[in-house]
Amino acid sequence: MAGRVRPHVLAFHCGVHTPELFRTSQLLSHVTGIFPQPNKAVVGRNAFAHEAGIHQHGMIQNGLTYEIIRPEEVGVPRSTLVLGKHSGRHALERRYQQLGYELDEGTLDNLYQEFTALADKKREILDEDLLALLHGRFHDAPEAYRLGHLEVTCGTVTAAAVVSLAGPWAGERRATGGGNGPIAAAFAAVGEIVGRSIEVLNLNVQSVTPGRDSLGQVLVQVKVDGKSLSGHGASTDIVEASTRALVHALNKASHADQLESQALNATYFWGV
Repeated sequence: MAGRVRPHVLAFHCGVHTPELFRTSQLLSHVTGIFPQPNKAVVGRNAFAHEAGIHQHGMIQNGLTYEIIRPEEVGVPRSTLVLGKHSGRHALERRYQQLGYELDEGTLDNLYQEFTALADKKREILDEDLLALLHGRFHDAPEAYRLGHLEVTCGTVTAAAVVSLAGPWAGERRATGGGNGPIAAAFAAVGEIVGRSIEVLNLNVQSVTPGRDSLGQVLVQVKVDGKSLSGHGASTDIVEASTRALVHALNKASHADQLESQALNATYFWGV
């Protein structure tokens, strides 16, 4: 990449197809189980992530301000602006615009003060946090969906799951899903039932109690129809705990939909 971006300094040519660099690095990590450090150039997780306010402002104006390499040149889908304690007003305003809200200066100023206070307590701010600041807290979202039955088959065969959910419909709905593991299969079945686009961003499993019958706690970050939300669930069965965490996130998404509907007559407009 140095030869590509500075050909007048490094007088050599490399025939590597650079848009495959990131995917090749990911494949190698998958095979070896060794991942590059987050701040590694080109292929590191944070190579094209920006949190500092001045960096984010520059990136909004022109992506080449702080990136001599465009992410697509090495196969990275896009640059990311991470909302955290170092982020500025411009990045916050941009994310609200992406979520469909046009904020006046006074509202943005008030939200930014609340945002910075929250960022001192949380490492990363999700869309659900932004919606909560805008509409009021909704961490204890009403149970629009409730897990009923969960059954999974996995092992040397392709994983499959049967899930039934209670929701804003009569009785329970049931669906079958498949995947490369029991959790993926359960998530596919839940997505089939609710009919919403679900993308898993992160899933963290933690043992809460010691012993073979320990209680597992799962924290999941997902995108539901473009909104990033988190959910948590606990059970002695990790698949059940993960499914409950997803249902918790879906309940937040449903509550956010209700809040945005109530706000249609206000200044804000939800456009996702």
